[in-house]
Amino acid sequence: MQKIRYFFYLLFLVMLASCRFNQSVQRPGVIFLQGEWRQDSVRLQSKLLNYTLYQFRFSCDSVFITTDNYSKVNYGTDSCMNQNKWKEYVRAKYELHHDTLRVRGLYCNPDFSLKNKGCFHIGVYEELFKLKKETDTLLHVISFSSTVPFDIHLTKKITCKPKPL
Repeated sequence: MQKIRYFFYLLFLVMLASCRFNQSVQRPGVIFLQGEWRQDSVRLQSKLLNYTLYQFRFSCDSVFITTDNYSKVNYGTDSCMNQNKWKEYVRAKYELHHDTLRVRGLYCNPDFSLKNKGCFHIGVYEELFKLKKETDTLLHVISFSSTVPFDIHLTKKITCKPKPL
């Protein structure tokens, strides 16, 4: 009985030692990604029924994504699809593992506040991208949910200044 008590006491101490408090500031993120990146076009975009152009702003461990969406097919009301184009916004955290960028966040309003109603997507945004660094200012990107690869180029470098959470 005494040995069992010591075992549980030791187990408790090991578990307690493995616990740690969450950091009170942002993590620095991936240094070479810090900044604003833009996609200018999609290959053969004039022949596609729909396509998306991405803008990424990486700041420390966060990413803010704006998508410009174009479609020749009307998927919703005219107030949502203004002349067959619309924007969506995402605020997320990201992780880079080897060549795979994992983004998980929420769809937002244009000011990146939480979106709880409106057109098209609401709720959780989750996407995986395969990145290939061509130069310091050019990345080749393949979305795991699309077959159309694209390039993004750095338009503005940002230095991470971690903020309190």
